[in-house]
Amino acid sequence: MSQDAESPEKAQPSPEPSDDLVTSEHELETASGKVAYVAEAGRVVLREEITEDGVFRGLRPKAEIFVTSYVAKDQPPSRPVTFAFNGGPGSSSVWLHMGLLGPRRVLMGDAGALAPPPYGLADNPESLLASSDLVFIDPVSTGFSRVAAGDKAEDFHGYLRDIESVGEVIRLWTSRHGRWLSPKYLIGESYGTTRASALADHLFTRYGFALNGVMLISSVLDFTTGSDEQENNDVAFVLGLPTFACLAHYHGRLPGRSLEEVRAEAESFALGDYARALLLGSRLSEEERAQVVARTAALTGLEPDYVERSELRIESHRFFRQLLRNEHKVIGRLDGRFTGHESEAVGERATADPSYSAIHGPYSAAFNHYVRAELGYENDLPYEILTSRVRPWSYKEFENRHVNVADRLAAAMRQNPHMRVHVAAGYYDGATPYFAAEHTFNHLRIPAELRSQIEFAYFEAGHMMYVHEQSRLKQSAELAAFVQGG
Repeated sequence: MSQDAESPEKAQPSPEPSDDLVTSEHELETASGKVAYVAEAGRVVLREEITEDGVFRGLRPKAEIFVTSYVAKDQPPSRPVTFAFNGGPGSSSVWLHMGLLGPRRVLMGDAGALAPPPYGLADNPESLLASSDLVFIDPVSTGFSRVAAGDKAEDFHGYLRDIESVGEVIRLWTSRHGRWLSPKYLIGESYGTTRASALADHLFTRYGFALNGVMLISSVLDFTTGSDEQENNDVAFVLGLPTFACLAHYHGRLPGRSLEEVRAEAESFALGDYARALLLGSRLSEEERAQVVARTAALTGLEPDYVERSELRIESHRFFRQLLRNEHKVIGRLDGRFTGHESEAVGERATADPSYSAIHGPYSAAFNHYVRAELGYENDLPYEILTSRVRPWSYKEFENRHVNVADRLAAAMRQNPHMRVHVAAGYYDGATPYFAAEHTFNHLRIPAELRSQIEFAYFEAGHMMYVHEQSRLKQSAELAAFVQGG
């Protein structure tokens, strides 16, 4: 037997990756009429330039990014196009795609009235497709997106490389579809707002890619505003308090008052006596402290003794466990309208977010069916809805300081004063409090005349406010108006 026959079979090199896009044609009945459109789904290969001694030597594949796009037929190039993604980090774009923007949406019910498996799908007459073409992007390691052979996934799992790769997808799609002269928008949710804000700056400075608008849903641009687990970060406690008051009101802890009354009082107290008490620390008199404890308890639905033992600082994860503890329930972080049960009632934190548990199954089933049965895309890889495989996520660009991209959004607005910003916030969102978003934009370093370019929208719902039907209808109309207004 020859030496070659005795040795293990040599591994064959991986084939050069190529785009595996599939197209299909559909129609959607909307309030403004029937929209005929072409859907395109599949993985787009991103390549980087190879140079040697400053000489271009070719292109090397670095990642395969899953993209789903919807383009209306027989429309002029002046029709807007909107690029959409969620956050995480580690989230696919399924939530915005199947919950709010796309031509088909998941049927799952709502808090207190959830549908059972296997759930369902329906046309979405309120789809933003009536006003804009849509492109949904799944960053590396989410959805069906993966790195190319020979690359390391962790190289893409970080703030800067993520922005660069998503920005490259946007540039590539725009060039291949001849849309450089179309009005262009970004829409991101949660960490997707962090990405979108930095992208607005990156796209302009790197490619001269000027946006007409950015839509930020459940925004977090300055991580200082939500880091209430970090010692001595009092600003996060101040900005989170109004959300706790809204949640206490929703769950019947503040009877006889409207949400608007509770919210207004909580905001005033948070910026006034509460903030002053936290800043004074041990200099606060016993009488003043007792007054702040009592008022904090009254607004948050917690016991005064609990507020006292918490040193006036109500950490959010503890609040989600504590508010309904006497009922042996926890409330959701993403959406505090949802409740769940734990195996015992004495823990400090919930072991699972009941609001995420409620949406995970419906969205997973809906997309896995939809992408294969209706879009015709086949892939045996698991579609990573929301994966932890991107962790640890690198923020090396922000070493020894909080992540803050508000400066990049401000820079984009100063460079492109025509760019408008839409900010959507849910009163029951415990992950990205609405008052924190207001704080960030109130401190945005832009000229006074550009502040009219920013608009806020509020919803009596949570992080994915479109899970709530009335909010979904309202939000769909507001996003359409924003895009049409460009």
